[in-house]
Amino acid sequence: MKKLFIFIFLANGLLSYSQEASYTSTEIPISKFIDGTLLTPNDGAESLAIILAGSGPTDRDGNQNFLKTNNLKKLAVALTNNGIATFRYDKRIVKQIRKGSLDPNIKFDDFVTDAIATIDYFKAKNNFKKIYIIGHSQGSLVGLLAAKDKAHGFISLAGAGQTIDKVITEQVQKTAPMFIEDTKRVFGILKEGKTTTEYPPALASIFDISVQKFIANWMSYDPVEEIKKLDIPILVINGTKDLQVSVEEAKLLNDAGKNSELKLIEKMNHVLFIIEGDDLENSKSYNDHAGKVSSELIETIISFIKK
Repeated sequence: MKKLFIFIFLANGLLSYSQEASYTSTEIPISKFIDGTLLTPNDGAESLAIILAGSGPTDRDGNQNFLKTNNLKKLAVALTNNGIATFRYDKRIVKQIRKGSLDPNIKFDDFVTDAIATIDYFKAKNNFKKIYIIGHSQGSLVGLLAAKDKAHGFISLAGAGQTIDKVITEQVQKTAPMFIEDTKRVFGILKEGKTTTEYPPALASIFDISVQKFIANWMSYDPVEEIKKLDIPILVINGTKDLQVSVEEAKLLNDAGKNSELKLIEKMNHVLFIIEGDDLENSKSYNDHAGKVSSELIETIISFIKK
């Protein structure tokens, strides 16, 4: 059940990894819900990449309370060191938790609203010729919905190609098949717009009554159908050692996109690190603050944005 919990609540060549900052960092409040960090190359930039975090109370750096990798911060710095401005922000749930005012009625749509507000903010400033959206995990679907008619390009990092109920059902089938019928039953109830307290305690991390309406809202969006609506360049990236999102999910997205290209990175996992060992090493990397984001990933994104 550990994998289920993580999912829900959760260079070489041209790259520069200089320890000396070659960019300016600016803190920007987009709205009363979200604050973020803009990194701008000292020599300026034509393009801005807005990075959207994955599921759970994930902050702008890609961290949660007990899962600290700084993976999104490392990605942002690497891109900015190579001439691409970046903006990343704390999800609104992070700010609410810090203030002790968690909204019990928060919806998946709220994350989309925040992403759209961020795009609109920078479009209004008109400091960049092009704006790209990079969505990681849950942020991939958020980005798909926000990018339509607003962004110049979209990048999916470890994004699911199926609705979230199907993804979770497959995870349960693989890791805890004794709960598969209960999982299907509860998802059926949620699809009807109802909630329930009748589920095994082992599935509480998925179906706690406090998150059922959020999940119902989330599962109402089919990534394959949403990506069909984008008329912009699309890059779909997945790692072959991703424990949460399989390469098959990435292929579903890529096949559905009108102008999409697929990049599978050998040995990269869900937190964007290269894993040489087994699943134990993979799991431990979720709290490895010293881990390095895949250089191939960074090169691929830079090439896509600058071409």
